[in-house]
Amino acid sequence: MRVVSGIQPTGNLHLGNYLGAIRNWVAMQEQGECLFFLADLHAISQPHVPTELAANTREMTAALVACGIDPSRSILFNQAQVPQHAELQWLLNGTARMGWLNRMTQWKDKAGKNREGASIALFTYPVLQAADVLLYQATHVPVGEDQKQHLELARDIAQKFNNDFASEDAPVFTLPDPIIPPEAARIMSLRDGSAKMSKSDPSDMSRINLTDDADAIMNKVKKAKTDPEPLPSEKTGLEGRPEAANLVGIYAAMAGTSVDAVLGEFGGEGFGKFKPALGELLVTKLAPINDRFIHLRQDKDALDAILRSGAERARKLAVPTLDKTYAALGLVRG
Repeated sequence: MRVVSGIQPTGNLHLGNYLGAIRNWVAMQEQGECLFFLADLHAISQPHVPTELAANTREMTAALVACGIDPSRSILFNQAQVPQHAELQWLLNGTARMGWLNRMTQWKDKAGKNREGASIALFTYPVLQAADVLLYQATHVPVGEDQKQHLELARDIAQKFNNDFASEDAPVFTLPDPIIPPEAARIMSLRDGSAKMSKSDPSDMSRINLTDDADAIMNKVKKAKTDPEPLPSEKTGLEGRPEAANLVGIYAAMAGTSVDAVLGEFGGEGFGKFKPALGELLVTKLAPINDRFIHLRQDKDALDAILRSGAERARKLAVPTLDKTYAALGLVRG
């Protein structure tokens, strides 16, 4: 089992990132070989500030290690130090089809009405995503619901390339399978239970950042949007109550229990009792991460060393696949 996944270094990690992806990454280190990368090449598909990208890449590295990603067990690196990602993307551009990319819902969402003004990098973003995982012969890729379409595209590209340029008994690429976490895959905004918790939300009160101290966490939970009804005793009672369902779901995920168990404890209670309990739970669970992050983020040299070491290991795994791809296409190299 070889797991590959990445995250864009666009600022602080928040609770949605942790429960939806990072905590699962940490657990996957026990199950197989893992490669986790900072997707800085993806970040330049949209307007960005270069100095902020560099700083965010290091900060995200510190946050991942603070959350439990072990650079001695997993391969942690940033894309820019492994040029084979960009090379393979170009080689796969000959296999990917315009119609496939035009159907990508994230392309439509991010480009909006100004598709003519969007970058080519944004349009071909899914081909780079395919290269990210196919380069390492990934067997499994953790994905949220919003990324399933991109993994399906990666499989389509791999299958077509294998059909066109390789024999059935010696395919160039492994077709990766998705890993969709069964719980806490979507953590919603504290201000709007119908919107996903996001770094791009202009309101910092909409999310719990992993850098928030105890006072900030308690304040955000206290002011989280709710409704006037008490909590139900059963899960079905949360239907039509997105904010209540979100807070109960967060509690269950952080406590490692079920929504039904949480409601068994707090059913019939108002949010005046539930919110302080949720805030205290979050503070207890996130405090060690926050402490370690603050220490790590101050050591730029150590963070750069982690990324260099990870990139060196990643390149060694990437080169054989890239060599096979060049050969399959009939490209002559010295």
